[in-house]
Amino acid sequence: MYKDWWKVLGSVLVLYATVAGFLNSVPKLPILHESIRNLYFHVPMWFSMIILFGVSVFHSIKYLLSSNPTNDLKAVESVNVGIVFGVLGIVTGAVWAKYTWGQAWSFDVKQNFAAIALLLYFAYLVLRNAIDEEQKRAKISAIYNIFAFPMMVVLLFVLPRLSDSLHPGNGGNPGFNSYDLDSRMRTVFYPACLGWILIGYWIYTLKFRVRALDKTTTL
Repeated sequence: MYKDWWKVLGSVLVLYATVAGFLNSVPKLPILHESIRNLYFHVPMWFSMIILFGVSVFHSIKYLLSSNPTNDLKAVESVNVGIVFGVLGIVTGAVWAKYTWGQAWSFDVKQNFAAIALLLYFAYLVLRNAIDEEQKRAKISAIYNIFAFPMMVVLLFVLPRLSDSLHPGNGGNPGFNSYDLDSRMRTVFYPACLGWILIGYWIYTLKFRVRALDKTTTL
């Protein structure tokens, strides 16, 4: 049981962040109003996605070094869960945009690049399904995965800063700071980020174990 402490921690943090996120007071800001509570859900989704994609790259590198199929399996399952969190990030962002920008998808530069970054990983899954030979599929997918990660980072954190954007922290639009993300929100926001990252990693480990059992059964 002591080995599962991080699972318990993740569950407790997500439960706390969800309850406190709806019940705690937030800064009274123009335009944002109560919608700022979405910060506790929208941003942690993206952080979890990035961590999971990073885990996938780690296992892709390990596969190229060892040719161990287990590493390839871990890489693809991490991407699968990361994509789910990425989709949740886009959906929660679209809901937030609807109430603050007037429409769910305004083709803001941040929205566009986030969608492109996610498509990179959908392409990773398509690539895997297009190759039948197992070792060839694993090797080509690992190489693609290693290059996709820095491209995703550029799309999410570099290019949006070079253009005008409604999104906080991009194109001259200030990010969340002491003016809006005050101490009340930080006590919920940081636990939410850590909690969702741990839950995402937990889901990835479960999917890997199920996939590994299925593969063992079919052999």
